[in-house]
Amino acid sequence: MCDVRLRVFKVWFSRHWSRTSTSPSDARSAQNQAKGKRAVNPPPFLKRKGPIFKMMRLLSAILLFGVVQVPGYADADRGLEIAKTMRERDRGFGNFTADMEMTLISANGKRSLRRLRVKVLEVEGDGDKNLAIFDAPADVKGAAFLSHTHIRKPDDQWLYLPSLKRVKRIAPANKTAPFMGSEFSYEDLASPEVEKYTYNYLGEDAAAGRPSFLLERYPVDKHSGYSRQLVWVDRDRYVALKIEFFDRRGDKLKTLVSSGFKQYLDRYWRATGMDMENHQSGKRSVLNWANYRFRQNINAQDFRPTSLSRMR
Repeated sequence: MCDVRLRVFKVWFSRHWSRTSTSPSDARSAQNQAKGKRAVNPPPFLKRKGPIFKMMRLLSAILLFGVVQVPGYADADRGLEIAKTMRERDRGFGNFTADMEMTLISANGKRSLRRLRVKVLEVEGDGDKNLAIFDAPADVKGAAFLSHTHIRKPDDQWLYLPSLKRVKRIAPANKTAPFMGSEFSYEDLASPEVEKYTYNYLGEDAAAGRPSFLLERYPVDKHSGYSRQLVWVDRDRYVALKIEFFDRRGDKLKTLVSSGFKQYLDRYWRATGMDMENHQSGKRSVLNWANYRFRQNINAQDFRPTSLSRMR
C-alpha cells in the first residue's frame, strides 16, 4: 500500500515540482498574458535551481500530500506507543497452557500433522518462557523445545530430540532455521518484546475485515533473519492480526495471519488459528490452538533445559 503511494508521489513530484524555468507552466502563463488573462505565477523558489530550492520544493510537496507515507517521515513515536499498549494489554496473565495441532503443507499440497502441548510462563521484568512438548507422530514424540525470551539480550533456546538423547542449544546465529520442519523459524517462537524492534506508524488500514493500525518494525538484533516486518494491529483489541516478514534482501518472505480470537479472564485475547505462508517456497504451516487454561499450577522447574529430557 505504502509503496504504491510512494510511486504516485514520485510521479506527481517529477511532473509538477521539479520543473525548470522553461516548463510548460511558463508557456501557459505567457499564453494567458497574450490573451489578456491574469497570470498566476508560482512562488520564485519553485523555479530556481540548486539543492536548497530542491529541498524547499520537496518540503512543500510533503506538506501538500500529508496523507502520503514517505519512508523516513513515518511516525516513530506513534508506532512505539501502539507497541507498548499491546504489551500493557497482555500483562499479568501469569501463565497458561494449551493444546496445539501443527499442520505442515508442502508446495504440492501434501500434509503432515503434529500434536503438541504448550506451556507459557510470564516473567516479571523479562520476556516469557515457552515450552512445547511433541506428542505425535511417533517419530517426534517426546521432542521438546524451550525458549527464554529476553528484552535486552539474545534469547536462550534449547531443543531436545529423543533420537539424539541430548539437549541441543540453539545458537543466536541459527535462530533463522525452521522449527521442526515448519515455516516458523526459532526466531518466530520467541515472545515479541517491544525492545526488540524500532517502529514506524504508517496509518490505518484493515485486516480480516477489522479496522487496524499498520506498523512497520525493524529488528534490532543483528542475527535476525528479517530486514523489517509490517504488522496489522487490531484497533480495538490491540493484537496482531497479520504480519508480513521481509528477508534480509528486502524481499517479502512470509505472511502470518492470526484468526479466531477468544478472550480469557475478561482481558487476554488468544488466537485459535495461525497460518504462516512462505511466499518463496510455496509451503505453509497452520497452527490450531485449543484448551487455553490460564493461571495453572505450573512447575517453574519444567522451564529449565535440564528438564527437557524428562518431559512426558
